[in-house]
Amino acid sequence: MPQLAEWAARQPQKIAAHFPASGAVLTYAALHERARRCAQWLLAQGLEPGDGIALLVDNRPEFLEIDQAARLTGLYYTPLSIHLRGPEIAYVLADSGAKLLIASPALAELAAVLLADGTIGARPCFALGAGLPGYGSYEAGLAAVDPAAPLPERPLGREFLYSSGTTGLPKGIRRPLLPFAKRDAPEWDMSWKALYGFGPDTVYLSPAPLYHAAPNRYVYRTLTEGGTAVIMAKFDAAEALRLIAAHRVTHSQWVPTMFVRLLALPAAERAAHALSSLRVAIHAAAPCPVAVKQAMMAWWGPILWEYYAGSEGVGTTVISPQDWLCRPGSVGRPVNGVRLHICAEDGTELPPGETGGIRFEGAPRFAYHNAPEKTAACYDARGWATLGDLGWVDAEGWLYLSDRRADLILAGGVNLYPAEIEAALAQHPGVAEVAVVGIPHAEMGEQAHAVIVPRGTPTAGELDAHCRPLLAGPKRPRSYEFVAELPRSEAGKLLRRVLKERYLKA
Repeated sequence: MPQLAEWAARQPQKIAAHFPASGAVLTYAALHERARRCAQWLLAQGLEPGDGIALLVDNRPEFLEIDQAARLTGLYYTPLSIHLRGPEIAYVLADSGAKLLIASPALAELAAVLLADGTIGARPCFALGAGLPGYGSYEAGLAAVDPAAPLPERPLGREFLYSSGTTGLPKGIRRPLLPFAKRDAPEWDMSWKALYGFGPDTVYLSPAPLYHAAPNRYVYRTLTEGGTAVIMAKFDAAEALRLIAAHRVTHSQWVPTMFVRLLALPAAERAAHALSSLRVAIHAAAPCPVAVKQAMMAWWGPILWEYYAGSEGVGTTVISPQDWLCRPGSVGRPVNGVRLHICAEDGTELPPGETGGIRFEGAPRFAYHNAPEKTAACYDARGWATLGDLGWVDAEGWLYLSDRRADLILAGGVNLYPAEIEAALAQHPGVAEVAVVGIPHAEMGEQAHAVIVPRGTPTAGELDAHCRPLLAGPKRPRSYEFVAELPRSEAGKLLRRVLKERYLKA
């Protein structure tokens, strides 16, 4: 894939990235010059190829230059979620072996705690911009180096990402570095480019944190294609619409929660912005209720592309907007030659229409860092890999998600799938968001409990009456709760364990 230097030479004054919240703008020339300065500074820290650094950085320009500098110097960089707790950050720093930490002044309180409680340890720590007490100056370090000095021929560095920790401590996925001679080689899976049409004319809106896998990778892909990224500091529905219109955004990526909030805007606000430039809206990370996606399609047109995948890279399914309209609820079919299997608990492959574990065959193997037992649990004897999700395929091989195996509700010996119950409840106009979890029941073991973010003032009786023609008796929730919001990760994934822990403690 083309590197930043190539685009900086071809189009030095083209804008590589906008940061609307601060007004900052980076041209390709400026980003390349800052990345080379950062690369020289990282070399001056004595970091060797394959060493790692960690970033506690919000969505600001330095994130991109550090990313590029790590690639130039053969380093791994690990973005830390600002929503991790102190012990989780300590775990990631130790597990990744990061030898240096860079922090943002916007995260001063968390940075101070990490310094005070010894989490950072003996590793050097630096702060961006105006700096932070106890942290070295990143800007002073960059000012002291010569960006024109030659860089050594090192492997191409890359991201070293950790899962969000929704089911325990975060898990690291550390992939091999590309040798210097292969630094321009394409990614193993280039289906995103052909499917979504990324190119120099791409203007990509990133409404999510750059420390999360998908925004990180798609901003990087935008830059390798010579396009322009518009990076929000944090998601705001009305501001996202304004930015699409103001920057003539062509591509974007979302999670379903963002769609819900966009649809909740007043009609006048939704109609106030010209969105005709938007050609592709990609979404993933969590199941999207059919009604929500249908409403988005009615508003934006057939431009919503959905994929199902994980940071592990064991397989990807994709569905175009046209195919989805014919098969509402599907998350697609595999791409890049990978084969999909639905399997029973004993590994037997199941026929179309039956729910089982989703397994992929044919993708490159991966490994969780320092966790061979977790890696082994993802593969069966045939080498087929799983992300732990359940689903089924139709007769043509289109995949439909059910749930994660850990989220199943066992009520009186019957398996209940929360996603099926949620899909039924989501059709009610009084339901903005919904999560169904199993809570203890003296006789049945568990019962389905629905947690609702309401739109208006629906009652439990109304929702139960709505579910009666849609769900068999055992599947209908036995209790309802109305809340202001559901616990979610920064990637938009529902944190079911947070809900389950709440009821276990009650």
